[in-house]
Amino acid sequence: MLNIEIKWLIILAINFFALFFILNLILFKPLLKLFKEREDTVKGSLDAAKDMSTKREEGITRLKRELAEGRGKAKETFEALKAEGLNKNKEVLGAAETEVSAMLDKARTEVKAEAEKARKALRSDVEKFSDEIVRKLVSV
Repeated sequence: MLNIEIKWLIILAINFFALFFILNLILFKPLLKLFKEREDTVKGSLDAAKDMSTKREEGITRLKRELAEGRGKAKETFEALKAEGLNKNKEVLGAAETEVSAMLDKARTEVKAEAEKARKALRSDVEKFSDEIVRKLVSV
C-alpha cells in the first residue's frame, strides 16, 4: 500500500502554494494583463472597423444621392436649354422666313416693273418697226 506522510504532504502543499503565488506574481498576472490588453485592442480595432464601414456606407449612399440629384439637375438644365434652343431656332427661322418673304415680294415687284418697262419698250419698238415696215412696203 501507499504510504503517505503528513509532514511531506504539508511541505509539498506549502511548496505548491508558494510556487503558485510566485508564478502568479511573475508570470500569470502579466500574461493575463497582456491577454486583456490584446483583447481590448482587438475589440477597439473591430469597433473602429465597424465605424469606418458604417461611415463608408453612409458616404457611398450620400454620394449616390448627390450624384442622382446632380444628374436630375443636369437633365433639367439640358431640357431647359434644349427648349430654349428650339424656341430660338423657331424665332430665327420665323425671322428668316419673314425676311425671305419680303425679299421675294420685293424681287417680284422689281421683276414686274422690269417686265412692264420691257413691254412698254417693246411696244414702242414694235410700233416703230411696224411703221417702218409699212413705209418700206408702201415705198416699194
